[in-house]
Amino acid sequence: MPEPSDTDIERRHKEKMAKRKAVQDAEVAGKTIAEKGLLMVHTGPGKGKSTAAFGLILRALGYDWPVGVVQFIKGAWQTGERRALERFPDLVRWHTMGEGFTWETQDRARDVAAAQAAWAKARELMDDPAIRLLVLDELNIALRYDYLPLDEVVAALKARRPGLHVVVTGRNAKPELIEAADLVTEMTLVKHHFAAGVKAQQGVEF
Repeated sequence: MPEPSDTDIERRHKEKMAKRKAVQDAEVAGKTIAEKGLLMVHTGPGKGKSTAAFGLILRALGYDWPVGVVQFIKGAWQTGERRALERFPDLVRWHTMGEGFTWETQDRARDVAAAQAAWAKARELMDDPAIRLLVLDELNIALRYDYLPLDEVVAALKARRPGLHVVVTGRNAKPELIEAADLVTEMTLVKHHFAAGVKAQQGVEF
């Protein structure tokens, strides 16, 4: 059987892409909601949950959106993303409210108090009509350890302003939060250099 000519290959490709475009166009045409504030959850054991959220912040800044960040667990150490976003003081409100991971503090009462303060700050930013995107970094961890009342948090997120986008990060997202979310992405761990003895590196992990 003769090999297909370049002309045949190009024709078949064009026909295939035309069919694909028709399907895509029909799917897009079926979407009737022009804009909606989304509740997005980044969870799972893989690396990249907070990184993806900060990528959304970068995109939002490209359109001059005022954004907010509340970090629930991570301590006040300097990170590359924080250093970069501090260059936009007119658009970014950054609040690191945690005191480190729970295995570092080993003080539940202190962790609960820090989580409650962070949630109060989050509610303040949620109520601010100027904020268009809010990242609640590691909120899932605070909920996992019952530092905050789950029902109250989920109810507040569901009742947020119509145009406010909220991103919640952290492992082990609660089923109730997943149910309430518009978009849920699970980062799956396939391979990580830490298991091979490589320490966290500046510019990659922080």
